[in-house]
Amino acid sequence: MPIQLITAQQFLDELTRIPPSHGGGPSLIDARSEDEFAQDHLPGAVNWPSLNNEEHMRVGTLYKQVNAFEASKIGAALVAHNISQHIQQNVLSCDKSWQPIVYCWRGGKRSGSLALVLGQIGFKVKLIEGGYKAYRSALLTELPLKTSTMSFKVICGPTGSGKTRLLHALSQSGAQVLDLEALANHRSSVLGRVPGTEQPSQKHFDTLIGQALRTMNHHQTIFVEAESKKVGNLAVPEALIQKMRSSPCIDLRMNDDARVQLLMQDYSFFENQLSVIF
Repeated sequence: MPIQLITAQQFLDELTRIPPSHGGGPSLIDARSEDEFAQDHLPGAVNWPSLNNEEHMRVGTLYKQVNAFEASKIGAALVAHNISQHIQQNVLSCDKSWQPIVYCWRGGKRSGSLALVLGQIGFKVKLIEGGYKAYRSALLTELPLKTSTMSFKVICGPTGSGKTRLLHALSQSGAQVLDLEALANHRSSVLGRVPGTEQPSQKHFDTLIGQALRTMNHHQTIFVEAESKKVGNLAVPEALIQKMRSSPCIDLRMNDDARVQLLMQDYSFFENQLSVIF
């Protein structure tokens, strides 16, 4: 069965209508290595490496130090073995209605190999042209366009004034909320690092923001907490920062005693850490 090529922009345009799985299998398959997938991936993707981390490094080293032909021979053997395992473990239970979308980094060799085998079985397969790199470019183009059409209200105020609590209350009441600190795994203040958690990569942070904005109604207000250009180690997209700075502000004020009480509650984990140390 022929493979259907789609652009990254076509994928983004259809993203909200793509189910997580159907026909017994996942809708979106990332054929890159585990480390590439962990850094960032298309929303909803599952990882079926055509080359795992070690194999990807081995083939890349051969390509640079020997030549492309020798690298391709070894790579083909490894990819064939891995695709066979994916079929044994994940595909045998799928019915013919399964229509996966497949991608890899850029060139399409890893995803193309997987798509070819699945197509030969009889599945209708879509392959994203340009892979992750094309998706990343489309995302960075889309973010400024989306933010320019949206209406934001920014919750402002000093640390400890309850901005995040108000944001959560608005979300619980059904309002549209963009929670940048939750997406970044960081509370953004000098005390912002959340113990026991790691921040996502910058690329994945951008993907999470794009995914959140894509689900929102452009005709309704979006509430967001005031942030500097960075949330922890992550940069907020410039177009979004500029839109926030030009949007109406809800200025929260609270007396110092109340702020101290709120800070003690919201950052109690620091007190708990000190009690363990001493």
